[in-house]
Amino acid sequence: MSLLRTSVRPALQSAKVVSSRNSANNYATLREIEMRLKSIKNIEKITNTMKIVASTKLSRAQRAMFESRVYGETSSEVFKKAETVSPTEGKKLIIVSSSDKGLCGGIHSQISKAVRAKMALEPTADLVILGDKAKTQLARTFASNIVLSFNQVGKEIPTFAEAQYVADQIYKLGTKYDSIEIFYNMFKSGISFEPTSVPAFTEESFKESPNFSAFEIEEDVLSDMTEFALANGIYWALAEGHACEQSARRSAMDNASKNAGDMIGRYSILYNRTRQAVITNELVDIITGASSLE
Repeated sequence: MSLLRTSVRPALQSAKVVSSRNSANNYATLREIEMRLKSIKNIEKITNTMKIVASTKLSRAQRAMFESRVYGETSSEVFKKAETVSPTEGKKLIIVSSSDKGLCGGIHSQISKAVRAKMALEPTADLVILGDKAKTQLARTFASNIVLSFNQVGKEIPTFAEAQYVADQIYKLGTKYDSIEIFYNMFKSGISFEPTSVPAFTEESFKESPNFSAFEIEEDVLSDMTEFALANGIYWALAEGHACEQSARRSAMDNASKNAGDMIGRYSILYNRTRQAVITNELVDIITGASSLE
């Protein structure tokens, strides 16, 4: 009998070693799942906070957007009544209104896509880019076309002073442009936006308008008026783009929070199942050890 016990003892010892290794692996897996679950919960808190912040900023951005529309549409009405059109030939300038921040879906890539389509038709046009996001995307293919770029413009609520500064820098380039076009994201609803463009007419284009004689504008006032119209257009584009950015960020963070919630549910189930398996293995080890001592 003692010989039998002596021959069985090495097998029992090896079984205990294997069992302890499996238990250690289960513990490691359980800790990994617990750490992953904790990380996802922290991400959910961050995305929920960013969603709340974006929702708060969106209401203010929409108010600024509606105010800018009044100025922009009024300025456009003057050129509409004068029947002003941009020339199809000559030096062209494209102004791209973007921002420096991400985590707002495909809002920057869509405006860049629209500009690429325009540049395919006007490969020699100059680019003025507002925002690092669009600059990074467009610089890959049109780096030589970029003559000016700005960051930190419209970081919070865009102001007319910022738009006026951009317009001043464009005029300081000293390049005489025959046509100017501003690309921006137009706010349509809380969940929808559309890349669009608006022309910014030059002094020469306004002079050549069919109904220009209906406006009694002095020569020295005309240049100030066209510069003011350009600043108005840039301000309009910045305000619309800012509202679109906040709306897109709120939607993106809402989707991220929902995805994190789904992952938390799946990992919680996995954690509970793994924990039950660890407990079961420990009970099996206890019972096996007790049986071996009988």
